[in-house]
Amino acid sequence: MGWDRLKDWARTVKRDAHALWLAARDSRVPWYVKIVALAVAAYALSPVDLIPDFIPIVGYLDDLIIVPLGIMIVVRMIPPELMQEFRSEAMAARNRPVSRVAAGMFLLIWIMCALWFGSLAMHALLG
Repeated sequence: MGWDRLKDWARTVKRDAHALWLAARDSRVPWYVKIVALAVAAYALSPVDLIPDFIPIVGYLDDLIIVPLGIMIVVRMIPPELMQEFRSEAMAARNRPVSRVAAGMFLLIWIMCALWFGSLAMHALLG
């Protein structure tokens, strides 16, 4: 019973992330909600996480806490009748969007961090 509920919750999160992607592109949604919806959807749909999943415990926190919390906040900013429309459209869609821009941004952040840590290590080793 618990495993089925968890899978249903994960499907709901995926559907709502796609619905937010649709909301961010709809002219009936206010511009400030579009910005937040786009940021949350891009992060949720990005194939690269800001905190990689291979980092024990912390790596899954974004998937389990940050993404659903962001979705919940944005869903409350969108009128319920519009959100229901976006959810229906997201459920009917066969292909889910993938945010390559967000993936690129997160990869760039990781590269910058690696370079920064590398430079710190070089300074520490060379004195």
